[in-house]
Amino acid sequence: MFPTFRHAMTWLHTWFGLTLGFVLMAAFFFGALSVFDREIDRWAIPQSRFAAQPMPSFDGLLRPAFEDMQPTPQSIERMRDKVHGPMPERFDTVRSWSAYTTHRDPVLVLSAGYVVPNAKDPEQGVWGSRTIDPRTGAALPDDRLKIGSRFFYPLHYSLNLHWANLGIWLVGLAGLAMLAALVSGVVMHRKVFREFFTFRPGKAVQRSTLDLHNLTGVLALPFHFFFAFTGVVIFAGFYFPVSHTQLEPLHELHEQLEAQESGLPQERSGIAAPLASVDAMVLEAQRRWADKGMAGEVGLLAVRHVGDANGYVSVYRAGTDRIALTGNGIHFQAGTGKVLREDPPRTAVASLNTFLTGLHLQHFRHWLLRWLYVLGGLMGCVCIATGFVFFVEKRKKQHAKAGRQGSRMVDALAVTTVTGMVLATLAILVANRLLPDTLPADWPQGLQDRGAVEQFLFWTAWALAMAHAFWRSAPVALGKPHPAWREQCGAIAVLAVLAVGLNWVTTGDHLLRTLLTAPYWPVAGVDLALLATAALAMLAARKLGRRAAATAAPTRKSVKNQTKAEAAHA
Repeated sequence: MFPTFRHAMTWLHTWFGLTLGFVLMAAFFFGALSVFDREIDRWAIPQSRFAAQPMPSFDGLLRPAFEDMQPTPQSIERMRDKVHGPMPERFDTVRSWSAYTTHRDPVLVLSAGYVVPNAKDPEQGVWGSRTIDPRTGAALPDDRLKIGSRFFYPLHYSLNLHWANLGIWLVGLAGLAMLAALVSGVVMHRKVFREFFTFRPGKAVQRSTLDLHNLTGVLALPFHFFFAFTGVVIFAGFYFPVSHTQLEPLHELHEQLEAQESGLPQERSGIAAPLASVDAMVLEAQRRWADKGMAGEVGLLAVRHVGDANGYVSVYRAGTDRIALTGNGIHFQAGTGKVLREDPPRTAVASLNTFLTGLHLQHFRHWLLRWLYVLGGLMGCVCIATGFVFFVEKRKKQHAKAGRQGSRMVDALAVTTVTGMVLATLAILVANRLLPDTLPADWPQGLQDRGAVEQFLFWTAWALAMAHAFWRSAPVALGKPHPAWREQCGAIAVLAVLAVGLNWVTTGDHLLRTLLTAPYWPVAGVDLALLATAALAMLAARKLGRRAAATAAPTRKSVKNQTKAEAAHA
């Protein structure tokens, strides 16, 4: 089929990149934004604009908040048809309480699981969550969408397509295609070292685009390979669920053996028991960590089988000084505070798994590396975007002569994926600052929640960008530049500046304040990133405008000469 192995790799690289590059673009872009997801949350929720807080007192602050919680209406509704008989009005049997925080979290998210009486599957239950101010315990608005951690972050690995987990499967397939594209790209480009230093922006569009594609691909090759690989590894149990299918009996036996070895109860006893001071347990855990020369901040605090004699409390050390997310767990008997178990060192396989997962998610304290993650993600976006442009530039004149529409379709999809995605991102930020705190009760069903409206406007903006890209794509069929690139770059610049201005007007946090008078880098960083985006978009729009004018000039000249020739002949 192919004359050489290199030609086969070229075909693989081209068509894998083209068919799944649109998914990879979203994964890289929103993955890059997710590196600063907590900072974006603070920009989007002004009530959370204060310094990051450590885990607060459980006895004095968290316990009253937990005891006041109940399952969310959405969780109850999902469980309604999985119960024999009606659902109870109140859920009093608590399966678990948990609180998780990092060195970047100003607010604290509490989660609680509840046992459902007469459930068809006793293992299934309902869940509640609440966001609180860890300084006072006051609940923060539940309808405020955490745009960074609850929207952009899941978008990069699931596309927020939850039906049959379609998004996770698509991103996983794209991750495998990325690995194949990277290997085939290395085979294609034999002079990798030279391409590391080659970029000729003054050359023709096709040449300079290919140079930039090669440069970003080679420069960030280790980053791209690592994140594609670890992204697939993290979801390996999802893609190949052998432990719950083919090996289900072995899985159940392993759970029983683990329960016996750890000494931690897996089931409730049915005997009521009080909860001892959890703060005393935390102090004991911190003392044990200090004896080993480790930092003593608490990252995860969980209470299992609340109010039962088999209840126990798990205290995990925060992962600010290591790559693994959480670890060094110490487990206490809930009723007495007696130490039941201190987690032993991980096995080599478990250590490798937590290392890869932690390095991908990067919750440890290292700001320079965090920025390098962003740079690597954006370079991945540039690599994919220039691949689209090179594909179109190489073929659009041939397609124009043959009357084919392939380049026109690809270019419109590329505009949708690149500039359309950025427009949608800016649209949700602008909507976040424009929407009132309380939405009118007469809004359509499904859009009465503020977060739901923000998400709806995000997808609407992306759909409009797609419609605009296809509507304006006719010049591509004639071998000319696509005007939507320039027009959407202009719109990006406007929306980015508008978002910064609206943040100033609605909160008073302008850059002079967040940089100088009352420094607050999370919000200042988002504003500066938006202004940098606006500047780059304006430069791109100007350059694209000049290119369009230069392309149109020879056409006008040829038309003028043809008119003169016809007049002379007449």
